[in-house]
Amino acid sequence: MTRKVFFKLLGLFVLLLVFQTVAMEAILRYFMAHVPSETLHKLHRDAAWAGLIALAVALPLAAWAASGVIARLERVVDFARRMAQGDLSARLTSTGSDELAAMEAALNRTAERLDESFGEIESRRRELAVILDSMQEAVVAVTAEGQVRWANAVMQRITGTEFREGRPLVHSVRDPELLECVRGALQTGEVHYGRANLLAPGRVFEINAVPLPAGGALAVLHDVTRVEAAEKSRRDFIANVSHELRTPLTSIQGYVETLIEDPNPKPETTREFLGIIQKNAARMSRLTEDLLALASVESPDYRLAARPMRASELVKDAIESLGGIVVDSGVELEQVGAPSALVMADPDAMNQVFGNLVENALKYGSSSKRIVLGARLLESEVEFFVRDFGPGIASEHLERIFERFYRVDKARSRESGGTGLGLAIVKHIVLAHGGRVWAESELGAGATFHFTLPLAQETQKSAVTGATQATS
Repeated sequence: MTRKVFFKLLGLFVLLLVFQTVAMEAILRYFMAHVPSETLHKLHRDAAWAGLIALAVALPLAAWAASGVIARLERVVDFARRMAQGDLSARLTSTGSDELAAMEAALNRTAERLDESFGEIESRRRELAVILDSMQEAVVAVTAEGQVRWANAVMQRITGTEFREGRPLVHSVRDPELLECVRGALQTGEVHYGRANLLAPGRVFEINAVPLPAGGALAVLHDVTRVEAAEKSRRDFIANVSHELRTPLTSIQGYVETLIEDPNPKPETTREFLGIIQKNAARMSRLTEDLLALASVESPDYRLAARPMRASELVKDAIESLGGIVVDSGVELEQVGAPSALVMADPDAMNQVFGNLVENALKYGSSSKRIVLGARLLESEVEFFVRDFGPGIASEHLERIFERFYRVDKARSRESGGTGLGLAIVKHIVLAHGGRVWAESELGAGATFHFTLPLAQETQKSAVTGATQATS
């Protein structure tokens, strides 16, 4: 565009020079033929003065015209500089209808399109940032030099570190597995996998580090802590069940083989061996029943047939249903008061809870020949308890006593035929009722197992009404 303007001006200047030369030559020829020499000298002098005057007038005019063109070109240069610095709002003031004005209008249209394009890119970038921030996985992108390009909010929350753009990744992350995966993806251009254990205490992450087409790498971290815990729980559960079944099965197998190999066993020996076999078979049966019960209460499909029941009736029903077991063991089952408040409870499930707690007290507190059941009213729930007066439980066991297969005294528990699942079943049933369960004990002073059940709505309404009347 500027070249076209230049050539037009140059052509016009050449035409003017040619016209001036031809005209001056014609005039000079005429004067030389008709004018005396003195007059010719005077004309030469006047022509020189006229040329000087014309030059004096033409120079300022040319300078003024050039300054206008230069000012417009300087605005174009300033516009280009602002665009290069990222100021896409820069615009040129287009004046006139010449080629420079057309160029200014074209540059303005280009700037508008660039502004729209960059605005759309920025909008998409913000949308992508929001999407990545809403992910459960932690994400961090690095450049080919290993510097942080971007990290989502999950990554920053996990590490507790602010990821600054342009800062080396090693300054924000200390986990060697993550750094090694990112380094491998940068160097080999292939996907690298790993496991990070040091990013957050007690948490495990699977790492996928992939190279980016434009250079750099992207690392995605997936939290597998719960999966690992569930897998460990599954392995432990299988190991515990296998261990619990192996002992009675081995005993049954040994006594059966002995009976088979002896062609003429003594009747008393046969009776003794069959009694042991029956005892171990009963133990396996109890374990199977407890496993089925635990699987039922742990299932998401477990449903309670809860209805309003008086707390005193629950305690009374428990004592009546467990009376036969207590009489056979020679232990006295005693009730120590219970409120008549209504609680939401499934009677069958509550019988199972009291049965497991009383059975546990019989195993470990039978030496005192006394077990106490009772309840007391709290603000929005009723607290039930089963207390024995045996040797008690050490404090380090109280937090874990409701875990599956956890035993305080493993030898004594197996000797008494315990499966290690009764208290776990109690915990899940109480939690399904919306209550709480815990144990309190001192060595030598017995143990007390507590659980709560929420009050029924009728009881809560009457309690609120009574409190309102009392205050008024």
